[in-house]
Amino acid sequence: MHRQTVATDAAPQAVGPYSQAVWAGDILFCAGQIPLDPATGNMVAGGIAEQTTRVLENIRALLRSQNLDLANVVKTTVFLTDLNHFAAMNVVYARFFAEAPPARSTVQVVRLPKDALVEIEAIACR
Repeated sequence: MHRQTVATDAAPQAVGPYSQAVWAGDILFCAGQIPLDPATGNMVAGGIAEQTTRVLENIRALLRSQNLDLANVVKTTVFLTDLNHFAAMNVVYARFFAEAPPARSTVQVVRLPKDALVEIEAIACR
């Protein structure tokens, strides 16, 4: 199996010892994205809608750096610090995955890096 790590300035830099994404053959495993502005490295202002938008924009930028788009995503995992944010997150998520959305899991977690409200990881394929 061919394995290759991905690093791009189009998405936020890793905040720990991990790769932004890793190719394993034709499958791209994207690390979880939190709502960091890739230009500044700072968290975006606002609530769950703004944070979900930034997270999905970061995922799209990471995919585009590999000549992929959201249509290539086959699975996502959404981590929320409060499941009461599910409906508002879902409204934003549906705008990004309007047609043939990927499989998805959503879980509530106690805390996320930098106290983000949401983190999303994605798996895409060529």
